[in-house]
Amino acid sequence: MLSNFYLLKAKVEEVRQENQNTKRILLRVDGFPQFKPGQFNMLYASGLGEAPISISSLRRDLLEHTVRSAGDVTNWIFNLREGDYLGIRGPYGSYFPIEESKGKDILLLAGGLGLADIKPVVEFILSHREEYRRVHLLMGFKDPSGILYREEQNLWKEYINTLIIVGKASEGWTGRVGLITELIQDVDFDPENTVAMMCGPEGMMVACSDTLSSLGIKKENIHLSLERHMKCAVGTCGHCQLGWTFVCKHGPILTYEILERLLKVKEL
Repeated sequence: MLSNFYLLKAKVEEVRQENQNTKRILLRVDGFPQFKPGQFNMLYASGLGEAPISISSLRRDLLEHTVRSAGDVTNWIFNLREGDYLGIRGPYGSYFPIEESKGKDILLLAGGLGLADIKPVVEFILSHREEYRRVHLLMGFKDPSGILYREEQNLWKEYINTLIIVGKASEGWTGRVGLITELIQDVDFDPENTVAMMCGPEGMMVACSDTLSSLGIKKENIHLSLERHMKCAVGTCGHCQLGWTFVCKHGPILTYEILERLLKVKEL
């Protein structure tokens, strides 16, 4: 098996438009190492640099990444076409404890593009559905135009409870409007036997974690996926340092027991 330190050649096999500034890029990479839900890869744009992008599917035939155009590297990746090539290295980082959570209630919370990180967890649960108890997926988006994976969601809701809320409604929207924390009160779970996993803006994750903790879920059972400016992905450059942690090396998945004090320090 190849080491994740090596830069591999990836061919763009398929591009799917999710919304105005977000696409799914499906890559063919020979000999890519095994990976788990929550891990990420470094995608390399020649002459521009690299960007850490979550692996957004468990499928092995093609590597799936969901990319939002937000900077030089991601804009370059966003504009790739089928047949183009780019560099890739990985997988990196910690992962969601989905194997260890069998037999428990599962709460999944995703804010915006954070759903890309949660999607592999959903896929794993669906392939082992009988091994989990109640499973709730709570999703929050700024507005309806930002909703991701609409086709997949039609499948997911047949097997797990899915709820969506948007911060601002648009014409024709008949769903919930508000904050994702408001959805927590609408789901049933046993706090003593529940594992929560989430990804999204840090403010959202702190608010959700505090709410879940107040309802009796232990902080060591609340798992957050962090995003920081990563350059090396191996804990040497220091760009992603958060207190004593390096998000690329110790994370990106860490428990709220570890993160609570760090995330509540302003501008840390």
